[in-house]
Amino acid sequence: MDGEGGSFGLAKSAAVKLSEMGERTKQLGSAMKDPHQQKRIILVIVCVALLLDNMLYMVIVPIIPDYLADLESEQSEHVHLVLHPNTSSANSTSQDKSNKDNLDIQIGVLFASKAILQLLVNPLSGTFIDRVGYDIPLLIGLTVMFVSTCIFAFAENYATLFVARSLQGLGSAFADTSGFAMIADKYTEEAERSRALGISLAFISFGSLVAPPFGGILYEFAGKRVPFIVLASVCLADGFLLLTVIKPFSNRTRENMPVGTPIYRLMIDPYIAVVAGALTVANIPLAFLEPTIANWMETTMHSTQWEMGLTWLPAFFPHILGVFITVKLAAKNPHLQWFYGALGMVIIGASSCTVPACKTFGQLIAPLCGICFGIALVDTALLPTLAFLVDVRYVSVYGSVYAIADISYSIAYAMGPIVAGQIVHNLGFVQLNLGMGLVNVLYAPALLLLRNVCQMKPSYSERDNLLDEAPQGLYDTIKLEEVRAKKKGYSSSGNCLSVDENGFDPFRAQQSSGPEFT
Repeated sequence: MDGEGGSFGLAKSAAVKLSEMGERTKQLGSAMKDPHQQKRIILVIVCVALLLDNMLYMVIVPIIPDYLADLESEQSEHVHLVLHPNTSSANSTSQDKSNKDNLDIQIGVLFASKAILQLLVNPLSGTFIDRVGYDIPLLIGLTVMFVSTCIFAFAENYATLFVARSLQGLGSAFADTSGFAMIADKYTEEAERSRALGISLAFISFGSLVAPPFGGILYEFAGKRVPFIVLASVCLADGFLLLTVIKPFSNRTRENMPVGTPIYRLMIDPYIAVVAGALTVANIPLAFLEPTIANWMETTMHSTQWEMGLTWLPAFFPHILGVFITVKLAAKNPHLQWFYGALGMVIIGASSCTVPACKTFGQLIAPLCGICFGIALVDTALLPTLAFLVDVRYVSVYGSVYAIADISYSIAYAMGPIVAGQIVHNLGFVQLNLGMGLVNVLYAPALLLLRNVCQMKPSYSERDNLLDEAPQGLYDTIKLEEVRAKKKGYSSSGNCLSVDENGFDPFRAQQSSGPEFT
C-alpha cells in the first residue's frame, strides 16, 4: 500500500508540474498578443541566439589548440615508433617543428572556416529571409547551431571538428541575419531600434568575451564535452521558446509580405556600401589580434596562461559603456549617427597603433579597451543606419541588408586567422597594428557621405494616422501602401518619398519633400 501511495503521490506531483508548465505557456502565449510584450520576448529570443553563436565561436579558443595538439602528438608518436624506431633526436626535433607548423595551419583554417561558409551563404540566406519572413530562418539557424554544438562535443578528429565549425557558419548565416532583421522590423521607431540593437550587441560582446574563460575552466576540470553540452542545452531551450511563443509555422501574414529589394541592388547602393565597409574595417583589428596577440604576449611580455586567457575580458566593460553612450546620444541627435561611427573608427585606429608599445599586461588593457569601445560606437551607430537607409530608399524588408552586415563581419573574421599570422610572420606585429590603425583613421572621413541621409526621417506620425492599429513592422507595409495609393502625389513604396528606379535620391528629396521630414 505504501508503494502504491508513493506512486500515486509522484504521479500527482508530475501532473501538478505539467499543469504549471501549461499555465506558463498560456501566459507566454497571451503575452504575445500585447505588442510591447511581444517585442520584449522576441528581443530575448534573438539575444540568446546571438549570445550562443558568439559563445560557440569563441569557446573553442582555449580548447581546440590544446585538444588538436594532443591528437597530433598521439598520432605522430604512433607513426614515429612504427616507421622510424631508431631515428636520432635531431630528426625528431625537426619533425616536431614541422608538426607544429602544420598544427598552426590546421587551427587557422578551422577557425576561419565558420566565417568563410557564413560569407558564402549570407547572400542566399538574406534573399530567403526576405521571401519567407524572419521566424522560420531563425528556427533553422538555431537547429543547425544545435547540431553543430553536439558534433563539437563528440568529435574526436580534425575532419569532424571542421564539419562542426563549418555547420556553425551555416547556422549563423540564418540566425544572426534573421535576428537583426526581426529586431529592425519590430522596433520601427529610431530610438527604440537603436536601443534594441544596442542590447543585442551587448549580448554579442558578452558571449565573445566570456566564452574563452568559460570554455577553458570547464575544459580543464570537466573535459571537452561539457562546455558544448551546456551550450547545446541553452540552444535547445531557445528553440523551444521560439516554437512555443512565436509559432513560426502558424503565421499566415507572410502570404501578404511585400517583395524585398534584391541583395545585389543593396550592395551597389553607395550609402549601404559605405556602412558595410566601415563595419568591415572597424572589426579588422579585433579579428586580426585575436589569433596573434597571445603569441606576441608570450614572446615580448613572457605572459602567463591566465593573462593570455583573460586578455579581452576587461574590454567587455568599455564595450557596454560604448553601446550605452551611443544609444543615448543617438536618441538626442539621430542625425549624427555618421559622426559617432567616424569617432569610433578614429578611436580604434589610435588604440590599435598603441598596442605594440605596451610592455606589460596592465598597459595592454588600455588599448584593447579602446578598440572595443570604438567598435561599440561603430556597430551601435551604423547597424540602425542600415535599417534606416532601407526605410527611406527601398521597401522596409530587412533580411538582405542585414545579410550584407553579416557579410561585412565575416570578411574580417574569415581573413583574421589566415592573413594575420602571415602578416606577422612577413612584416611583424608592429607593422600589422600600425597598418590596421591607419586604415581605420583613413576610412573615417568616408562616413561624411552619410551626413545628408542621416538628417532625414520618415514621417512616422503619418504612418500612425494611416493605420488603424499600432505599426507591426514588415507585415503592415502592404496595408500602408494601399492607403497611400489613394492619396494623390504619394509614392506606393511605403515611404512617402520621391523615388526613381534606382531608389530614393536624398539630395533631391531634401529640397522637394518639405513637410515629409522633420
